[in-house]
Order: sequence, then C-alpha cells, then structure tokens
Amino acid sequence: MEYHESADYLQSLQRRRPKLGTDTTARMLAHLGDPDNSFDSVQIAGSNGKGSTAQMTESVLRAAGLDVGLFTSPGLNGFREQVTVNGGRIPKERVTEFVEQIEPCIDRLAAEDDKPTHFEVLTALALYHFDVEDVDVAVLEVGIGGRYDATSAVDPVASAVTSISLEHTDLLGDTIEEIALDKAQVAPGDAPLVTGTTGAALDAIEGITDTITVGGEAADVTAVENGMRSAVENRISLTGPDWALESNLKLLGQHQAENAGVAATLARQLTDVDTETISEGLRAATLPGRFEVRSTDPMVVLDGSHNPGAMATLATLIERYDYDDLHVVFAAMEDKEYEQMIATLPAVETAFAARPKVDRAASTESLAAAFEGQAAQVQRVESVPEATERAIAAADADDFVLVAGSLYAVAEARDRWSRLVVPGDNLQQASTGETAKAGSEPEIHQQMLSVTLRRDQAGVLKQELEDCGGTCTCSTVGMPEKLVDTTLSGTPRQFQQLTDRLASTGLGLGRLATQLEGTLSDRSFPPPFDREEAAVMGILNVTPDSFYDGGEYNRRDLAVSHAEQMIESGADIIDIGGESTRPGADPVSVETEIDRVVPVIEAVSSLDATVSVDTRKAAVADAALDAGADIVNDVSGLSDPEMRFVVADHDASVILMHSLSAPVDPGRTVTYDDVVDDVLRDLTEQILLAEQAGIDREQIIVDPGCGFGKNAAESFELVDRLHEFHALGCPVLVGHSRKSMFADMSDAGADRLPPTLATTALAAERGADAVRVHDVSENNAVLKTVSATASRPSQMRQQ
Repeated sequence: MEYHESADYLQSLQRRRPKLGTDTTARMLAHLGDPDNSFDSVQIAGSNGKGSTAQMTESVLRAAGLDVGLFTSPGLNGFREQVTVNGGRIPKERVTEFVEQIEPCIDRLAAEDDKPTHFEVLTALALYHFDVEDVDVAVLEVGIGGRYDATSAVDPVASAVTSISLEHTDLLGDTIEEIALDKAQVAPGDAPLVTGTTGAALDAIEGITDTITVGGEAADVTAVENGMRSAVENRISLTGPDWALESNLKLLGQHQAENAGVAATLARQLTDVDTETISEGLRAATLPGRFEVRSTDPMVVLDGSHNPGAMATLATLIERYDYDDLHVVFAAMEDKEYEQMIATLPAVETAFAARPKVDRAASTESLAAAFEGQAAQVQRVESVPEATERAIAAADADDFVLVAGSLYAVAEARDRWSRLVVPGDNLQQASTGETAKAGSEPEIHQQMLSVTLRRDQAGVLKQELEDCGGTCTCSTVGMPEKLVDTTLSGTPRQFQQLTDRLASTGLGLGRLATQLEGTLSDRSFPPPFDREEAAVMGILNVTPDSFYDGGEYNRRDLAVSHAEQMIESGADIIDIGGESTRPGADPVSVETEIDRVVPVIEAVSSLDATVSVDTRKAAVADAALDAGADIVNDVSGLSDPEMRFVVADHDASVILMHSLSAPVDPGRTVTYDDVVDDVLRDLTEQILLAEQAGIDREQIIVDPGCGFGKNAAESFELVDRLHEFHALGCPVLVGHSRKSMFADMSDAGADRLPPTLATTALAAERGADAVRVHDVSENNAVLKTVSATASRPSQMRQQ
C-alpha cells in the first residue's frame, strides 16, 4: 500500500457527527496489541484551552528530558499534524504501516455495524505510533466531552479539565453542571483531577472526584498574568503550595496563564521536574492560530476562537492593544453560535464575512447579516485568503486586523505567511521555439516552480498559466485534504504575464503573484552575502574539545592570530564559538562561554571581516553582540526563547540552523518523509518566530544543518537540492566542513579535506550564499574556480 492510498482510506472514514462511546476504540487497540499499555497517558478535556494546555504540557515534559507523544485536534493542514513525537509529525510510512494493520479490524467492525469514526481511528493511530516510538508519556487532547470520547479508552495517570461552557449540548447535556460531570470522567483513579473551572462547574466536579484547582487567589495553584513582555509575549507567575515560578509565554492572556498553571501541575504529577525546567518548557511552547501575531504594522492576529466563551476572551485580549480601527475577517461553522460570537467583539470598522472551503461552513450571507449593526461596513467575500488580503489592504499602520471564528479559516489565512514558492533544478535551459525579433533576446530559459495551494486556487492558477502559454500540473496524491501540489513551468515572459493576471484574480492569489515575482527576480542581500561567489565563513573554535581543532586556539593571542590568517586567506566572516556541538560534548556554563568568546570578539571585531558568534544561549549572544559581533549563529534554531528578542534588540543578523539537538545526540533520530521538504517546513516556522520578534527577513540566514539529526545520505541530499532553500527568501549557508558525513568517503582516519572541498564546489553550484569551513584558503580557491568557470550561472542566483 502506498501512502496516498492509506491517507485516502483514513479520509473516507470522515463522519460529520461524532459517535459516543469508547468500546470501538478499545476493540481497535486490542487488535493492535493494546499499545496504550506501554506508556503513561495524560488526558486534557475542556470547552476552551485544552489545545493550548496540551501543547504546554508536552513542552514542559520534553524540557524535563522525556520522550513525549502529543495528540491534538484539529490540525491546521491535515491529520499528520495532530500526531507528533517530540514535535515531529508522524511519518507517512508509519501511517501506511498502521492502515495495513488496522484495515481488517475496521472491516470486521463495519460488518458488525460498528464502523469507527475518523477521530476514533486517528486516536488508535496516535497510540500505535507512540508505542512504536517508545515514548515515555502521551498527552491526549480530548475531542468532545470526556465520558465517551475515544481518548477515554486509555487509563490515564493524570488528567485535567481546563474550563467549562455550554457546548455540544445535544451530546453532553443542557447545563454547565451536566457538561462538567461528563468532562470530569477523564479523572485518573490514583491522582486528583487538575482543573481551571470555577463556580457551578467546579462544584459539580468536586462532588465526584478530588481536584487540584488552578486560577485566582482561592485556587490551590494561583496563576497570574503580569503584563506584556512585548507585543508577542506576556509575563506570568504561578504559585503552588510548595513551589513558585515566573515565566514568559508566547500564548497570551490571563486564560493562558491559567492554562500554563494546569500544564505545570500536570507535569509535576507525572515526573520530578524543577521550576526552572517548567518555566523553560512553558516559554518554549507555541501553537499556531491561537492569538498568533503575524504583523505589528498593522497589527495582524490569527485566532481560532470558535465559540462565544473563547470569543469573549479574545475580545478582552484585543482591547489591551492601542489601535485605531478594527478590521475582522470572520468565518464560522453553521452549527456554531456565531451571532453571539460576533456580538462579543469590540467595535468593528470593516467586517469581511468569509467562507472557508468546508462543507459545514456558514454562508457569507448569514455571517454578513449577523454583523449588521456590529460593523460600520460589511463585505461578503467567499474566499478567506482573499478576505485576508482585502482586510490588510484596508488597514492603516495603526489599525488591527483579526482573522477569527474558525481554525479552518485561520489555516487558509495563514498560508499567506507559511506558503513557499520553491524553485526547480533549475532554470532548465531549453529552447521554447520562439523566434526573437530583431534587437531582442530570445526566451530560452524554461523555469520551473512548485507551490502548495488550496484546490480552488490551484484550479485558477492552472487556467491562467496555460492561457499565458505555460504549463501547470496539479496533484493531490499524498497531499492533505484541500491542498494541491502544483508545479509550474514557463518562460520568464510567461511568468510575467501570469503575475500580472494574478494580481487581480481574487482568491488571495495577488499575494502569490508577489511571491512569484520575488522568486523569479534577482536575489539581493546585504553584505557579506552580496557577492557573486559564495561568502566564506571561517571557523574559530576557542574551545578545548571541538571535534577538529579543539584546544588549538583557546588562547586569545592564538585565536586572534588565526583570525588574521583566515581573513588574509579570504574569509568574509569569522565565526567564533566557545562551546562544542560535537556528539557527546559536555555543556558549558554561560559564564564560561562568555569568558571564552568575548575577549576574542573584542579583538577580532576591529579586523576587516564580519564577526559571528556561534552560540545557542541568549545571554552569550547578548554579551557577544555588545562586544562587537554582527551575527548570531544559532545552531539550535532559537531553542532559547529569549534569543530572538536579543537579536532584534541589537538589530543584528541571525543564522537559523535546522537541528534536532545541540550538541548532537547520536541516539536521537528522526524519520523524514522528504528531508528537504521537512527541513524547509521547520525553517519556515523558525523564520516566522524570528520575524514575530522584530527581526527583518533580510537579517535572517538559514542553514539546513548537515549532520545535525541527519545521516550522510540526507545531508548530501540537502546540499544537492540547496536551490530549493532559496524559497525562504534568505541567504543560505552550508556548514559541512570535515563532518562525519564524509566518514565513508575515504579510509578511517583519512583526511576529510578533499570531500569537504568537493562538497563546497557542489554547494556553490547549487546556490549556496556562504560556506562555513575550517580550511579557508583551500575552500576559497574552490569557490573562485566555480565562479570563474561559470558553472554557477546568474540564474541560479536569481532563484
């Protein structure tokens, strides 16, 4: 069975109405050998906040060193996002393996008139995956209610109910008390239920189980939001009976402080974790589409609030920001109380009533009617992406743009920032058969690009490009529902005609036109990445234990002398590191790392080269930038949540490297579906986090991370397809020098310089903007040779 067949099979199980009861899920788990018995499980139920709480719980447990599975719903772009282990999506091969095993069971259940729902099968898939990956803990977000939810087929060791409001009354009961009692059935047998509920809901819950309450002064654990650290983070404090902590959160609002209190309490029930680790885990947690700030000029926020209670909380959060006018893109499901949701919003200048591509979405007519009297102007727009473009265009710099009402709408709007236009391999030189007019140049370059689009967008794009004489291939094979893998091919003239057409086509394709123009135009970056040939970053390790040159330059005079030699040999950047990231390297304290790098940076910053500091610690980066560094080379990809703010405050540049861990953990592996696609997706999210903190895209450099969580074959594939990373709109750096990826290139103990030089040539030909190397003179000669032989054509730089 191929992946697309297994995905189609799971999709065929979709039902609009959930089925109550755990028996069907339990029977599937029994068929799989009861995978849920091999790890501890945590259930998180609630009307609102359960997704955020699940994400924070997972993040804290990972910070504590545990391997953690996470099952949430829904996913923004497909079911694989709902099932993760240590942050990584379930691989396609695991999905196929599961379907092959579970299909006979589903057929048997269907014959008995007990065919499982899509959610029940996804629950079984998640638990199966967690068992295979040997996780320590599984964090499960409950779907609906608690008593009869599919996740309740497990026996949890810890559980929570975040909040209670009237929802799914046809299934759970007509009163707050009835709904609370249903959700409280997730309570574990041997531990108190953690809850953020109050009033009648809490009274009902405490009538059937012991609790640990989280909330205000009367709660067992108090959770307080202490104001905003920035536009994208707030400060919180949590206080328990014998513990207390302060942290910052990317998830904003008092309600998220309370969710953080629930997550911290759950983590303490599960493992011995100190407050510093809890604080670290809470701050690292992120959840796209939950008051996600995508711009501050104007303020643009994406929020998936989809019931009156959540919308009321959102409204109070909006009111803490200073803005002139509020422009709202609103879409909701027809079974939601959208009139009440709309009524809770602050005064709206322009409402864009939109409809995501979901069968049960409310009509734009119904939503527009609900906004009458609530908004000064109301527009009906059938496309969420188009409504988002119109709202941003209508907003002045001091306005506020909100996309809300449904996670489906948020997913479609978020494409604007997360979508990539990926260049092909590349700019295939092929005659178009066109005859050039006198004095003009014939179009001889056939360009190929790929982009993932919504189905309606792909259909329009295909027609428009073909009308321009180009070709467009659309495929849904192996793609999440509603998404299409689209490959475009044409000449520069045809693409120019296409972008002109798309600018006024609608469906949000005007934004795609801008992206296409950016991908097809000359790539231009600030120094030192503005050269025709790739820049050279010389490695200067002031450590005693780096894998190649540890101990050679750990004296200031020796380090400065070596920096001078590298600059003389052609280094454009000197990268100074005070902590080894080799496999098994011991961590270094902040103080020790600062003592190692700062004196060297102070001396080298006066030389004729850009200075970079190789660190994953924000405090070290801050000291290094104060000492004269220009760039922070973060091999952990912003794993320290403070790093992005330090870089932004210094108006510095940052290198974001893709890695699973730093130092390298040889025992930690990951299964990539496609290593380039997966790394591109992860780097995209890192870039969005950096931009959110105020770092401009032109100040960001990306490094695919050869050798960090990748085997040799995967590392070579990253280099071979380096041109695809141009889709990120950033300079691309390759760090490959003398790494273990070359271990099989020659005899054991042999010099790794020759394969390093060969890979430098390949990287330059594939479009690298910089290479990070130990041997500057030799690599610089290679780069000059590549440039001189014109094997790296100007078009490669344009992609």
